[in-house]
Amino acid sequence: VQLVESGGGSVQTGGSLRLSCVASGDTIGRYCMGWFRQIPDKEREGVAGIESDGSTSYADSVKGRFALSRDNAKNTVYLQMNDLQPEDTAMYYCAADATCYTDVAKLALKLSRRDFGYWGQGTQVTVS
Repeated sequence: VQLVESGGGSVQTGGSLRLSCVASGDTIGRYCMGWFRQIPDKEREGVAGIESDGSTSYADSVKGRFALSRDNAKNTVYLQMNDLQPEDTAMYYCAADATCYTDVAKLALKLSRRDFGYWGQGTQVTVS
C-alpha cells in the first residue's frame, strides 16, 4: 500500500485544516488507518486512528478538536483539525495496517506502539 498525504499548510491559532491520505495499491476497507505527528528530536506521536468498522481512537491532546473519517470508496482517510494550536505544529504522517481488531482499546495500543506497516511521506502543519 502506498499512502500520499496532502492538505497541510500554515494556519493561525484557532484555525482549521483538513488532511487527506489517499491510498493506492490495495483497497483500504480492511485496513486500520492512523495519523501520527512528529517534531524534530521527538518521537512520532499517534494522533488518531480508525478501525475498519469506523470506530476511532484519539490522543487526549486532540480529543474534541480533531475528527478522523474514512471514505473507502475513494480509498481515502481524512483528518479534520479544528481549533489548531501552536503545539499542533508538526509533520503529520498517515499510516495503514492490515492487522485490525475492531477494538478501540487495541487500536489505541497500536497507535501508542506505532504498530503500522505502511507509512506516507508526511505533510507539514504549522500553526502560529
